[in-house]
Amino acid sequence: MSADQLISKITSTIVNPLIGLMIAIAFMIFIWGVVQFIANADNQQKRDEGKKHILWGLVGLLIMISVGGIIQVIASFLNSL
Repeated sequence: MSADQLISKITSTIVNPLIGLMIAIAFMIFIWGVVQFIANADNQQKRDEGKKHILWGLVGLLIMISVGGIIQVIASFLNSL
């Protein structure tokens, strides 16, 4: 097995599913924040908590999508060697 095949196999079987899982978790945190924000329109403390979940969910999504892109760039670079 060459290094290209090994990297491709690791990326497709381990890294990509983990990134997908982390994106799903960040999306669920974002959705939970939206639900908290809307459901507790009369309670400012709960709305602030919902805003925090929305913010950190978006930050998590941004980071995971960026990591996925960086890994794809590295993998394509290593495959071209």
